[in-house]
This record gives sequence, structure tokens and C-alpha cells, in this order.
Amino acid sequence: MASPKKPTPLSIPLLFLFLITITITSTSAKTFRCSTSGATCQSVVDYLPRNRTTLRAIQSLFSVPDLHSILGANNLPLNTTANDVVPAQQKLRIPFPCICCNGTGVSNGRPVYTVVPGDGLWHIAAEVFSNIVNSTEIQLANGIQNPDLIQVGQNLTIPLPCSCDEVDGEAVVHYGHEVVAGSSIEGIAKQYNVSQETLMQHNSFTGPQDLKAQDIIDVPLKACSSMVSNNSLDYPLLVPSNAYVVTANTCVKCKCNTALNLRLQCEPAGINASCPLIRCDDSPNLLLGNTTSSGCNATTCSYSGYNTTVQTMVDSFSTCPAPPGPGSSATTLNDAWRLGIFINAGLLCLLFV
Repeated sequence: MASPKKPTPLSIPLLFLFLITITITSTSAKTFRCSTSGATCQSVVDYLPRNRTTLRAIQSLFSVPDLHSILGANNLPLNTTANDVVPAQQKLRIPFPCICCNGTGVSNGRPVYTVVPGDGLWHIAAEVFSNIVNSTEIQLANGIQNPDLIQVGQNLTIPLPCSCDEVDGEAVVHYGHEVVAGSSIEGIAKQYNVSQETLMQHNSFTGPQDLKAQDIIDVPLKACSSMVSNNSLDYPLLVPSNAYVVTANTCVKCKCNTALNLRLQCEPAGINASCPLIRCDDSPNLLLGNTTSSGCNATTCSYSGYNTTVQTMVDSFSTCPAPPGPGSSATTLNDAWRLGIFINAGLLCLLFV
């Protein structure tokens, strides 16, 4: 029986390239679960540019119609310009519309990328979009039969991962978070104020070993409660902590205030000179965002949406912390204090008997 032939020097690098190709093409898709078919929402995803760039270039790459959306998602000052430089590897959150179909979420219509000379699907996925998606996902999303045959000038839909599912009955903003080397499920959960169980469930993790550096994982961010009516053009207005949105034809800025129990605080944006002075519908002496307080009670002029005009309403709330519930440390201390008084009173009674 003839002994097997040893690989020639040429076959070794060919075999190596073949193994690399298998590794790249078999990378698991970064899909997020999205159970309600046809549901739409707004999501965000991390993007780390490979090279030094500008906000204008990033806005164009991701087909974001309004720069204010990027500024708000990253809590950047409103006076930041499109020409401001973004260093290589600086993480930015990119806002985009999401739609749920076939049990998963995908970006709804944008971004759209136009192929330029020298492009290939792997290059577009890995280097242009920094591995937010992989080449197979782009191929499938655009019905490309042969991944080696794409044309200069061809428009490609880039399927970003997202979800519109509620968490524990509440609407959230699903955030495609890029995992940093050395991260843990516990650390990410604590950083973004979600439970470890939620992270495990929404990413189908079986244990800590499933968390991989540079993977995009689904982090459902709690959103501030708002007074926006369901017939408003920007309903539902979901804003997570450490972010803001500019809405109502750039007349209103709403931010999420964690110090006030995740209440949405809205005020005039101050970037559009044509915006009218916004007074409170139920209390004309109050302007949008103005608050009056007396003791623990506060009244503010809140934003409630817009159609042809900006709508407002008076909102009353408590600024004092809620009293401790049964079993809390404060309750336990108070009970101990009362018990001490009772014992001391009993001892005094015995002394005078």
C-alpha cells in the first residue's frame, strides 16, 4: 500500500487559506430575537471606525438623515458639527430604524452602501462596517448568488442586528453592544442596569464562556417614561439614560434623567430660530421644561407630542424618596428603636414598684 503523499510547499499555504475561508464564512450571524412580525422601532448599535474620519462621513455611511440623531444617541453637545473629527477606534452609537421579521430584527431600509472599485463583501463587512455584520449576512440580505461578483455602483442594504421586543412588559431600546476584551456578563449587566438573566436570555447564553470579545450582543436599555400621546408623530418616544433626542421639527430636546426615576425631561432645543415660544397648554404661565415645586411636590410643563403644533401638559410628581417598605433596613432600624424604648420603659417601671 502506497504511503500518503506529503503536502508540497505550495499546498500548505493553500490549505491555510482554505481554513481561514472556512473560519470567516462560518462566523455565526449576529441576529437578535424579535418575536412580533412587522413591529418597528428605533435601535442603536456600536460602531468603531477603522481609520480617522468625521461625523459627516459616518452619517453618510449609515444613511442617517439627521446628525442630531447621532449626537443625541452619544450625548454629544448640540453644537457639535458634522466636520468634527472622530479618531480611529472611538466607539459611537449609531441610531437606525428596526423591523421585526421571521423571528429576528434587522435594520429597516438603511444603511445602503454603494460599491466602489476594489470592494468585496468581506472588505465591506469587516473593514468598512467594522464587523457589525458579516459578509454572509450582506450576501443573503441582497440576494447575491455569487459573492465574488458585485458591481461598482451597486447599492447594498446592510442588515444591522436589532430587536423591537418588550422586556418584562416594558418597551426598551435594544442596543447592539460590542463586547470589549475582558468584559463579563455581570459587568455589562451592572454597567447598563439590566439583569444578568435578561442578558443571558436575550443572547441565548448558556454561560460566561459564550461572551466573546468583539461580538455584538443585545443589551435592552430601559427607557425614560414620557407623557407623549399615541397620536404624536414621534410616538413612542423612547430615550435611554445618558442620551437625548431632538424632535418636533427640531424644536424640542428630550433627555432621560436618571436622577428623577427615569423621567423624560423636555425643553426647547434652541437650534431652530423659527420655533415658537412653547407655553404649557394647561398653565400658560409655565414654559416647556419649567418646573415649580413646594416641599416634595413638583409641577412641570411636559412635552406630550406634536402633529401640526407642539403639545404640552402639566405634570405633577413627587421629588422625595419613597418611604421604605416592609423589611427594609430603615424599617428594621425603626422597629429596633421602638423596641429599645419599650424595654427601657419596662425597666423604669420595675424600679418604681
